[in-house]
Amino acid sequence: MESRSLPVPDGLAGERVDAGIARLLGFSRTFAAEVAEAGGVAQDGVVLAKSDRLVPGAWLEVHWQPREAPVIVPVVVPDLGIVHDDDDIVVVDKPAGVAAHPSAGWAGPTVLGALAGAGFRISTSGAAERAGIVHRLDVGTSGLMVVAKSERAYRELKRAFHDRTVEKVYHAVVQGHPDPLAGTIDAPIGRHPSADWRFAVVADGKPSVTHYETLEAFRSASLLEIHLETGRTHQIRVHMAAQRHPCAGDLTYGADPALAARLGLARQWLHAVRLGFAHPTTGEWSEFASPYPSDLRHALEVLRAE
Repeated sequence: MESRSLPVPDGLAGERVDAGIARLLGFSRTFAAEVAEAGGVAQDGVVLAKSDRLVPGAWLEVHWQPREAPVIVPVVVPDLGIVHDDDDIVVVDKPAGVAAHPSAGWAGPTVLGALAGAGFRISTSGAAERAGIVHRLDVGTSGLMVVAKSERAYRELKRAFHDRTVEKVYHAVVQGHPDPLAGTIDAPIGRHPSADWRFAVVADGKPSVTHYETLEAFRSASLLEIHLETGRTHQIRVHMAAQRHPCAGDLTYGADPALAARLGLARQWLHAVRLGFAHPTTGEWSEFASPYPSDLRHALEVLRAE
């Protein structure tokens, strides 16, 4: 068990307990919420809930059990496609149900575990459980990811994603018909104020920009092509849900379960269909494409037949 005792700084006045503890002690927001839910946070001797507010100058006591660091477990993932492989990078076609890297609370397969199981050597840059990872896809999102194999590739790709010079193109089936049929959603994204496992459009969130265009309209849904200018967690899912057009099958963000059942979807209809970037060693523009997996193709067939 570890503990810290300290006064609440003025800069955290009125901050939620979970957000404040995360900033103060360098925890993730999720872990800070777990510490509070376990009764590990007290302010002037009063145990706080995660949504309580911090008072500047009050004496804060935090007790927590450190988590064991996640480890990369080699595993065979037959559906993981290798789209490109050279000395510096490997581009994978990730199936749904596979996380990018190990994390607390996730016991399923990961891209790094699958690559380790297939004998790939990956860059050691970054945290040990995220070595070589320069961007991520949600567990329920399929499609293209690039992983760095060399230290130079990791450094250059991280810079490219930071500078927004990477082309990230997704296809999504969303409920209804966006109006206008093509446009830009510019709305900040942050943690949902009452549900830590979700994100939302919030005033104090990080700048987030999504460009979309309707490719095909159906009776009850639309197929969109989406270009991400930024890369926030769940960005497409949050932005489309905020427009009242959640991704079909995305029950976390308010999708209609009846439509998901009709389309045979057990996850959101969202696929990273194209990925382009300057190769980290040669500088040449490299672009890769991924076809829709079978569950997404089936859902489209149902929509087109209706």
